[in-house]
Amino acid sequence: MSLQQTERDSLVESMTPTELAEMEAILASDQRPWTPLRGPQTDAYYSEADVVGYGGAAGGGKTDLAVGLSLTQHRKVGIFRQVGTELTAVIDRFEEILGSRDGYNGQNNIWRFKRYDDVPVQVEFGAFPNTGDEKKFQGRPHDLLIFDEAAEMRESAFRFVMGWNRSVHPEQRIRAMLQFNPPTTVEGRWIVDYFGPWLDDQHPAFPVPPGELRWFASYDGRERMVDGPEPFMHNGERVIPKSRTFIPSRVSDNPYLMGTNYEAQLQALPEPLRSQMLHGDFAAGMRDDIWQVVPTAWVKAAQKRWVKLQTELKSLPEMLSVGVDIARGGEDETVIMCRHEGWWFNEPIAYAGRETPDGPSTAGLIVGHTRDRAPIHLDVIGVGAAPFDFLVQMKQQVDGVNVSMAAMGLDETGTLAFSNTRSQMWWRVRELLDPMRNYNVALPPNPRLTKDLCAPKWSVKGNKVYVQSRDEIIKKIGRSPDYGTAFALACMETPKWEVVANAMRGIDQGGKRLPVEHNPHDYAKPRRDQGDPSPFTGYRNR
Repeated sequence: MSLQQTERDSLVESMTPTELAEMEAILASDQRPWTPLRGPQTDAYYSEADVVGYGGAAGGGKTDLAVGLSLTQHRKVGIFRQVGTELTAVIDRFEEILGSRDGYNGQNNIWRFKRYDDVPVQVEFGAFPNTGDEKKFQGRPHDLLIFDEAAEMRESAFRFVMGWNRSVHPEQRIRAMLQFNPPTTVEGRWIVDYFGPWLDDQHPAFPVPPGELRWFASYDGRERMVDGPEPFMHNGERVIPKSRTFIPSRVSDNPYLMGTNYEAQLQALPEPLRSQMLHGDFAAGMRDDIWQVVPTAWVKAAQKRWVKLQTELKSLPEMLSVGVDIARGGEDETVIMCRHEGWWFNEPIAYAGRETPDGPSTAGLIVGHTRDRAPIHLDVIGVGAAPFDFLVQMKQQVDGVNVSMAAMGLDETGTLAFSNTRSQMWWRVRELLDPMRNYNVALPPNPRLTKDLCAPKWSVKGNKVYVQSRDEIIKKIGRSPDYGTAFALACMETPKWEVVANAMRGIDQGGKRLPVEHNPHDYAKPRRDQGDPSPFTGYRNR
């Protein structure tokens, strides 16, 4: 039970019979065509948060809340689903309450009517089943945005449409509401990250009580939780935080459905659907696809290891590799990831595409984050060619990677071949994060990085492993996997120039002369006898 509901119940219990009668008379005179149910639905209706997450279980009145807010509190409303045909139930509920479909234009998916207080209202229904469909709603402001079954949507589509959550009326309340049940796929896990303080037991602020507000702000390419609603200056820019909360509901909060057989139907569902739909259990049922290259559990284990080691590190270990994914325009980011000794990775460094417009500026940023003469690995296809050329001119050790080229090596078992270098590179990521191989990779708990690493799937074509292309991943998650690609490039094991030079002179890394029988090419031995000794199959820095 939320704090708001407890206070209201206490107030009602303290009223005299006369006061209760007066309150009932006031409610009876209310001209609104819809009022919220006591409990979570009322908490969400009156919540002061800019963004409200509502639901968690089936039958909690999510559709009614969307309709009720549209009918009573707002002027321009956008109600969205992943698939447009699924909006039929919402439209039917509008018709039930209004008594007809007067004002509804099915061709434009817009319903116009006057509110109970004579204020004109426009409700627009929309969907974005395909990547890029959300851009149809660009520049169309809505003071209320409803994302129904938000866990089924692409995060990129949601964030794009949120850019027009505004109103031309100064007195109009502006807000967004995400209504959802627990996600069942990796693609839907973003909703747990978005409401992390309430839903994610790995979030530093977890658990925040339902209905309590927290504030978030975006700067330096990341969204962060901040202390409060006060605007602040960052790098000369005024940043305004927005509030967020989550309010759980379930069928037991809906007396209308409790009077039907609906609860029994939910109880009869097989697990994990039963726990998800009946109790709103966000820990149940989120299963990986069997063809997912990197299982989510492996990523989470590496992140827990990173958090533990972070408290023990007194200084950064030697930097051994830098991975860079160059922005390709649009909303892409240039992402730099640095790998240190012991398979410890630093936080991703991200720059908006506009901050890396050309080769010289991009090369300068990369060099600024490189330490210990670490080799730099970047994708040279397309926009990566110019930064590569400038890094060469700056006499940096840079390895240009063309991920579309044929793969030369095998996996660690020596049995699997790869359809291209990209597939081999991602398979190496899988091997490194596999807990059975004991690399003990320490990975920063960055939500974007987590999503990118868990996005690719693999298949077998003939006798070779094929990992999904960048374009296939973009179609699935709605954006470029910049963070995951930078991480995969940072995993490459190229020996430093000085290591090679010393080995050729018979000197080890400690400066001592090696025995006469030392083979200067030992550094290039692959981990397995099979396959080519490429950076993907295993140079070990000595």
